[in-house]
Amino acid sequence: MTDSAALPHPAIAVTGLSKTYRGQGKAAPKEALKAVDLVVPRGAFFGLLGPNGAGKSTLINILAGLVVKSAGRAVVWGHDIDRAPRLARASIGVVPQELNMDAFFTPREAVEYQAGLYGVRRRDRRSDEILAMLGLADKADVYSRTLSGGMRRRLLVAKAMVHDPPVLVLDEPTAGVDIELRGQLWRHIQELNRAGTTVVLTTHYLEEAQALCDRIAIIDQGQVVAVDRTEALLAGFDWKALSIRVAEPVAAVPEGLAKYRAERRPDGSLYLQYRPSQTKIAEVLADIDQAGLTLVDLTTQEADLEDVFRKLTGEGGGSAAGDNVGKTIDPTERRGYEARPWSPIDS
Repeated sequence: MTDSAALPHPAIAVTGLSKTYRGQGKAAPKEALKAVDLVVPRGAFFGLLGPNGAGKSTLINILAGLVVKSAGRAVVWGHDIDRAPRLARASIGVVPQELNMDAFFTPREAVEYQAGLYGVRRRDRRSDEILAMLGLADKADVYSRTLSGGMRRRLLVAKAMVHDPPVLVLDEPTAGVDIELRGQLWRHIQELNRAGTTVVLTTHYLEEAQALCDRIAIIDQGQVVAVDRTEALLAGFDWKALSIRVAEPVAAVPEGLAKYRAERRPDGSLYLQYRPSQTKIAEVLADIDQAGLTLVDLTTQEADLEDVFRKLTGEGGGSAAGDNVGKTIDPTERRGYEARPWSPIDS
């Protein structure tokens, strides 16, 4: 067993990483990455989020050796991608978004073939073990074209694991996969992460990223606009809301609740917003009582990763990178917000 103390602390470290694609014909050059600095801790479940065209795929492809960077430095598991490209590539496994597999290969054949491409000796291959780990043992000898979408996704994960990489990158792994199969896939990935594999996830399902990732970076227009622990990003969104039902009929919002931007909804309930850093919930409840209302039911709502994402990326339209870094995010202009309690872990 490898001594964890001897392993490199960061799984991935990039400094000043830039990439400019030359324009074709009269098209102007495209600056996909702009001096990106990013560190992914060893053992993390790390989310790399951003709008389409933000630079996520370019960053991943540079780390995987598929795209040549324009400037900067990138290190994967202690190996510089320029000085030790073979070792760097051997340290990372990438699960692409596209279902790129030979329809006439069985899962066992596909995994064996991938292992051969990585130069894994036959006696060192763990094809059956990997397939069993991902719930594909009973499908090992059927044609890949007969597999369901979720099973094909798992087969892509299996192919990325054949060389036992310490870093696993998942690029939109659940795109087009139904809820049940998404849950199954995530349980397998979480097991890998608990066993020590560093996982880097890109996804547009932000509820998945919030539930799974312990750290998140948001990239927009080729620059990292935020990176922190997931709970820290959410804590910076200083907003909570209450939906309350009261025993008394309410024709209008009581004056004492106006400071909470209270609204009366068509069903007779009241919707209130407040900042936890400035107001305790006990104060809100006291003001409700002071307004002469008898509380019957109460539900709380708070900001989620989608709120953070939209604020930092300008609602997905692209903001000036870094404009919101270090600032308290104010979503109180968003009214009628409904929390989404669904979690892929529980599915």
